[in-house]
Amino acid sequence: MISTGKAFIHDDFLLSNEPAKRLYHEFAKNQPILDYHCHVSPHEIADDRRYNNIAEVWLHGDHYKWRGMRALGIDEAYITGEKSDKEKFLKWAQAVPHTIGNPLYHWTHLELKRYFGVDELLNEQSAERIWTQVNERLQDSDMSTRGIINQSNVSVICTTDDPIDSLESHKKLAAENGEFKTKVYPAFRPDKVLAINTDLFKGYVEKLGAASDIEINSYQELLNALEKRANVFHEAGCRLSDHGIDTIPYTNTSEAEAGAVFQKALNGEDVTPEEVLSYQAYTMQFLGRLYHKLNWTMQLHLGAARNNNTRMFNQLGPDTGFDSMGDAPMAESLNGFLNELEKTDQLPKSIIYTVNPIYNEVIASAIGNFQSSGAQGKIQFGSGWWFNDQKEGMLKQLKDLSSIGILSTFVGMLTDSRSFLSYTRHEYFRRVLCDLVGSWIAAGEAPEDYEWIGAMIENICYHNAERYFELG
Repeated sequence: MISTGKAFIHDDFLLSNEPAKRLYHEFAKNQPILDYHCHVSPHEIADDRRYNNIAEVWLHGDHYKWRGMRALGIDEAYITGEKSDKEKFLKWAQAVPHTIGNPLYHWTHLELKRYFGVDELLNEQSAERIWTQVNERLQDSDMSTRGIINQSNVSVICTTDDPIDSLESHKKLAAENGEFKTKVYPAFRPDKVLAINTDLFKGYVEKLGAASDIEINSYQELLNALEKRANVFHEAGCRLSDHGIDTIPYTNTSEAEAGAVFQKALNGEDVTPEEVLSYQAYTMQFLGRLYHKLNWTMQLHLGAARNNNTRMFNQLGPDTGFDSMGDAPMAESLNGFLNELEKTDQLPKSIIYTVNPIYNEVIASAIGNFQSSGAQGKIQFGSGWWFNDQKEGMLKQLKDLSSIGILSTFVGMLTDSRSFLSYTRHEYFRRVLCDLVGSWIAAGEAPEDYEWIGAMIENICYHNAERYFELG
């Protein structure tokens, strides 16, 4: 093990009071992980991918790191360009000391510690040594994708999958009867079917038709295709949907109005913003009712302003680090949409996330309008997401939820990551959670009742999600 004095990541990292230490070590630390939303590849799990070097598992596709490197003026060749993996790693190592205060600094050293036994801080001076050490460790038998998942004590992974996906990797994993115990399920993400005002929409409808074996020439056939694919996902173990949308599309509309808009788009005609809203609103209502019928959980990831840098979008495409927080109004459309489904008692279990924390209290108060007897925490305010899945963002989400809603029913953390090393984000969250609740105990704001509060911590870390999603 590389070490220079006291380790930066130590047993009581982020735990600033004695109750927090007890809550974490006795109740949170050893709970399994139910990672109900992420972007890891099911193909890599099915194939049990191995990595040639740390850059493959750590830097490829990580737009968090890419944004940090760009902020330091590092040439794009070392980020997404033609430089070798080692050159990219060395540049990242130079960047790391400058990320103090950003979650990247904590995540980086947590991952180095947990998976590679590295206690040395990553910087320009240590980079060569760490590059050698971690790459040697990657050759061990327990450092394949499945090995990393096993080490991380992950019980369930829900990937993010398009309705047109064949789900072959999920079927392959489900058919296995080997030693890999983690359940891997798809999650249904039909974002592209809402993108009616894009050039790619018509082509996507054709692909959806092919996947569902339905020739889509009408709006009803589109809805039939979506339901058919949802049923295929359900048979593969799917119990969650997910939507990444700027704001909830809500307006008074009808199936006939939405169908007319769909027909215009299918004919290659331009659609107005009002028509887009009509189509999206009714389609989302249809999907919400479908999820209720299937007893799925609907996830709504709201508020991102995407692809803001046109030049870089044209060069690199989406999801490459050029998205940020949006500020579109939310309260009226969110309440209106949930109410539309509630009117006919067809509101599914729902988790609502915001990328902009100014809407935390809007969401925390809105979910209280639609809770249901006999369904504990049916409507959830989702964990700190994207720009908020760091210490201050997590604390704000936890405090806003607890002060306006009920913290004890919260379904907890997820990785939302493309990296198999990101399971340490669950540890990070658990430490932040325990430090917060421990501070309440230390200040006399909560009783020193470890049997009750310890059970609450265990539930938030794992058991609430296990009960809520009913994944089997």
